[in-house]
Amino acid sequence: MSVSLKNTLLSAWRGLEGLKLLKAVLAPNTGVTVAASSSFGAESAVLLDLIAQVDTATPVVTVDTGKLFGETVAYRERLVDHFGLSDVRVLKAPEVLVEDTDPDGLLHQRDPDLCCHVRKVMPHAQAVADFDVLITGRKRFHGGGRSELPAVHVEGAHIKVNPLASWSQADIEMAFQNRNLPPHPLVEQGYRSIGCATCTHKTNANEGVRAGRWAGQDKTECGLHLNADDFFHHEALETGT
Repeated sequence: MSVSLKNTLLSAWRGLEGLKLLKAVLAPNTGVTVAASSSFGAESAVLLDLIAQVDTATPVVTVDTGKLFGETVAYRERLVDHFGLSDVRVLKAPEVLVEDTDPDGLLHQRDPDLCCHVRKVMPHAQAVADFDVLITGRKRFHGGGRSELPAVHVEGAHIKVNPLASWSQADIEMAFQNRNLPPHPLVEQGYRSIGCATCTHKTNANEGVRAGRWAGQDKTECGLHLNADDFFHHEALETGT
């Protein structure tokens, strides 16, 4: 993607949000390749519903870390059928890499950043390298580093598009109700943000949405949407040595 094309798209897309933004991003003949990233977690149905209203053939990339809740795997299949998504790409880290770095399956306890990097960030980065634009479901009300999230911005090699950036918790709940969206089966059990089963806990209404992710640790992001230098660097893994 040339600098001039990038600037043209940024200018055209800024100021849009929600379905209007997605219609612009997924319009034909934009000159860029576009994919969406989804965890198929607690709020994922809202973004996927908007995408499906525009183009059900939009590539959707998602990572199976090998430590997901069984309910999440089943939910993924349910949403794929519900929305008629035709290009969902389930990513996994190479088995040999997981075996070398996490032979006992307890890396998440010793070094959660490395665990996320190996099981999630690396396969995701490899898959999205083929795209110019990446759509995400991030929202400002989740707090932390997301509190100032723009709807459209440049992040590394990609234009990141966040159609739900300004949406509130009430907006999300209304979308589920008005669009009759299937809920993640763990939400009613108290899980408000859902990642790996090993690192996700229930929360109460007085806690932040993402308080149940890596609870008790100084960690709030898996690293998918952070620049590598800001999150994690492991030269041996990156060079394959």
